[in-house]
Amino acid sequence: MNRIKINDTLEFSQIIYGMWRLADGENNGIKSVKDKINLCLEQGITTFDQADIYGDYSAEEMFGLALKEDQSLRNKIEIVTKCGIVAPCGKYADVPVKYYDTSKKHIDASVNSSLKNMNIDHIDMLLIHRPDPYMDHNETGHALDALIKSGKVGAVGVSNLKPYDWELFQSGMVNKLYTNQMNYLCNLSMLFQMEMLLFIKKMHRQLWHGRH
Repeated sequence: MNRIKINDTLEFSQIIYGMWRLADGENNGIKSVKDKINLCLEQGITTFDQADIYGDYSAEEMFGLALKEDQSLRNKIEIVTKCGIVAPCGKYADVPVKYYDTSKKHIDASVNSSLKNMNIDHIDMLLIHRPDPYMDHNETGHALDALIKSGKVGAVGVSNLKPYDWELFQSGMVNKLYTNQMNYLCNLSMLFQMEMLLFIKKMHRQLWHGRH
């Protein structure tokens, strides 16, 4: 399996195992989760993608129970997780509507919850899950910088941001944004797809020049 260098201290496997559906169905006990992890490792897949909202806010805990039972697994894998979505399910069942929260208070609480749920002492990469129309990019950026400084988070990125969102977000940070995890579906509008492709082309050009 090829490896992708993110920075000087972090590499991901080229294929990342997404855990969105980890809590679905009946076959989601500790043994089943451990089997999934080990099958991935046998194929060279070492990077696992989580989010606090996955499984109605239960998937991280399921993953964590497997890591707690076999503590040797943590040193063999990289963990990505996401935060920023508050939806009326699981621990937020009482909220009336879904919304996005990228405040320092919410990000800090989400990271602490993720660390506890997954039985780990740091997150290799944290992503802001969705663009927040009410985001204060300076507050959010400072919160992420502080989490990196604390050692709770190794690196940060975003999910589903357009180029101008990325640039605004980055302007509020000292540390670098490394990734933009994007939805690419056949039923997305052509305009949105073109914007995403232009973003990929732009970032690839910047990375290429940065290596020479």
